[in-house]
Amino acid sequence: MKKPMKKLMKVLVLLPAVLFITMGLRWLVNPGGIAPELGMSLERGLGLSSQVGDLAAFFLTSGSCVLFALVTGRRLWYYPPIMLLLLAATGRLIAWAIHGAAFTGSMIAFEVVVAVLLLAASRWLPERD
Repeated sequence: MKKPMKKLMKVLVLLPAVLFITMGLRWLVNPGGIAPELGMSLERGLGLSSQVGDLAAFFLTSGSCVLFALVTGRRLWYYPPIMLLLLAATGRLIAWAIHGAAFTGSMIAFEVVVAVLLLAASRWLPERD
């Protein structure tokens, strides 16, 4: 891959990483502000604990792994966020098909597109394995 294309790919990969880290921090600092943006109402008690803990972990892990991949040049750091995104998309499809949840095509599309972008980055960007 040529140097200008490699830089563009790094920027494209950095954008969702920053978004994910920001979302994870928002779950820790102001869950009432981010929950509605994801179509959720903020729970209370144990539900709130699960929302904050699980969603902060999901987003912070995803974003951090992408940053680790970019900084270290190691391919393996791309795989955890790829897995998380594709499993989230699969879970959304199952929730719609089996449990009567709303179909969230735009969220599924975003998760799949970012996962494919990260998969491409895992092939083209690493400087070492």
